[in-house]
Amino acid sequence: MNSGDTAFMLVATAMVMLMTPGLALFYGGLVRSKNVLSTTMQSFFCLGIVSIIWVAYGYSLSFGPDVGGLIGNLKYVGLNNVTTGIGPYSDTIPDLLFCAFQLMFAIITPALITGAYAERMKFTAFLAFTVLWSTLVYFPVCHWVWGGGWIGEMGALDFAGGTVIHINSAAAALVAAIVLGKRKGWGRESMHPHNLPMTILGAGVLWFGWFGFNAGSALSAGPIAVLALFTTQVATGAGAISWVLAEWKLQGKPTTLGAASGAVAGLVAITPGAGFVSPLSAIIIGLVAGVICYLMVLVKSRVGYDDALDVVAVHGVGGLWGALATGLFASTAMNPDGANGLFFGNPAQFGIQAVGAGATIAYSLVVSFLILKVVDLLVGLRAEQDDEVQGLDVADHKEVGYTL
Repeated sequence: MNSGDTAFMLVATAMVMLMTPGLALFYGGLVRSKNVLSTTMQSFFCLGIVSIIWVAYGYSLSFGPDVGGLIGNLKYVGLNNVTTGIGPYSDTIPDLLFCAFQLMFAIITPALITGAYAERMKFTAFLAFTVLWSTLVYFPVCHWVWGGGWIGEMGALDFAGGTVIHINSAAAALVAAIVLGKRKGWGRESMHPHNLPMTILGAGVLWFGWFGFNAGSALSAGPIAVLALFTTQVATGAGAISWVLAEWKLQGKPTTLGAASGAVAGLVAITPGAGFVSPLSAIIIGLVAGVICYLMVLVKSRVGYDDALDVVAVHGVGGLWGALATGLFASTAMNPDGANGLFFGNPAQFGIQAVGAGATIAYSLVVSFLILKVVDLLVGLRAEQDDEVQGLDVADHKEVGYTL
């Protein structure tokens, strides 16, 4: 066991935990003031729900010994056989610390989905959906990629969660937005963000926490962690710049919301390749991400689905681009434990990345749809019309965000 690696991973784990409250601030500022608490509550409460089911069975299904390439077995139920000694996933940090680090990823993934159905899903439906989706979608896909399952064994590269977290959650977000339908007044009433400084603060917290997210995925305080931290920084900056330039060109003004959204797009896009690509490649990945994610936001209104906080545009498009870009720009010169991408003489890697991403999208779309239908039958998905008009802060929680 290495005390330096252990200290590094303790800090990285805490940084990833902070990302979920950061997401709560980011999302909370984007909704109308009557829904600020209900929106932040959904992200924040994932810290509680997912922590419990992770201990009960989530870690075992995700990282237990492989069963047919599809799921982990029940060896680690209740964290049985998970100790503070060395485990199967790292030679230098405690097994329980690896479990804690991965828990923070499991927490933020269903929280990301909440942005799609913001301002209209009942809290009881959110609770049921989060438990079922984590169990039936996140844990299996996590095992496929990182726990010894078929996508990882196929050779797909996902350094810190482009497929497991962003593509996976965005596919569910698209289904949720369509199944729940548009918010009352969408397209007719003003639904502008009520507190952009809050959103900017949330974006900054996410950016900070993402260093733990990506660099921590090296699982040691070494050169790959350094590479992941640096590629994360420059890709994020590039994403912010290209989004702002694109909206400046098309809409006439650069916006703070554009800068924050572009930064998140860059963060999402570099996630799968952070420890596999060079800093220059990371800049290219970020520049492309900012433009294509912004264009997808414009497409949304024309297509006509109400993804309230643009989860599909940012996490779906950005995550898919990042997964495919890893298949283009990955280089063993950067990480000998990775693989070369198409631009470095290995075109097969691009195909492998596409298969992994495509399978995740298909699985998440289908199972998320079934879960939503089951939850609708059990407790009902959508808030009553009067509650939606009043705002879910009062309707669900009997609170208001601001008393002036």
